Amino acid sequence: MIDHSSPPGVATKLQILATEHWSLLATRSLTYTESLGRVSVFLAILSGAVIALALVAQADHFGPAFIAIAIFLLSVVLFTGVATIARLNQLNGDDYRWVLGMNRLRNAYLVLHPELEQHFITSPYDDLPGALRTLGIDVTAAHGLGSALHVFQTLPGMLSVIVAAVAGALGALVALAFAVAPLGVVVAGGAAFIVAVALMGLFGRRSVRRLDPSLDPQFPSPKA
Repeated sequence: MIDHSSPPGVATKLQILATEHWSLLATRSLTYTESLGRVSVFLAILSGAVIALALVAQADHFGPAFIAIAIFLLSVVLFTGVATIARLNQLNGDDYRWVLGMNRLRNAYLVLHPELEQHFITSPYDDLPGALRTLGIDVTAAHGLGSALHVFQTLPGMLSVIVAAVAGALGALVALAFAVAPLGVVVAGGAAFIVAVALMGLFGRRSVRRLDPSLDPQFPSPKA
């Protein structure tokens, strides 16, 4: 609610800032909707592939036809999963941008009315600690083991494990197609899983580090 007792210039600024704030909130909502939609599509494809493979396995008794069809289907699932994770990383980057934008607007609110600072539980600073505070992430847990564990709680982190499991199954099937010994099949599956997790982790880390110059902090958090 705009305080009409304020000078006209301040009231106009507050109205403009509030309009932009609502615009960013709506954009964040669209970002979350697309993220959940992408995840749902991938999980639907994965579920359909598993059901199809179960039917083929009953008909072929895990014979050569099953292996050939499984390799093809899991390759499609793997491609869909990697594309989904790549898009989720982009959407997370967009969400980070919207959060920083709202933090800058919050900073402008405090410039106009500094007495309101005690009422804000989110941050008015547009750097990483400020964004983490607005997102409700403990800054002290954003390093080391806490950060690693939090990664697997996010949508890209969770899907990375699932996609890596698909890659492991695909690697085991390829080894089985070449008549590798059972121990070799297990090793091939485990190696494919580990490699997939490592590659997607590196890809996710690079996507986080590639930030637009417009996101450079203009209102950094005060140093302790």
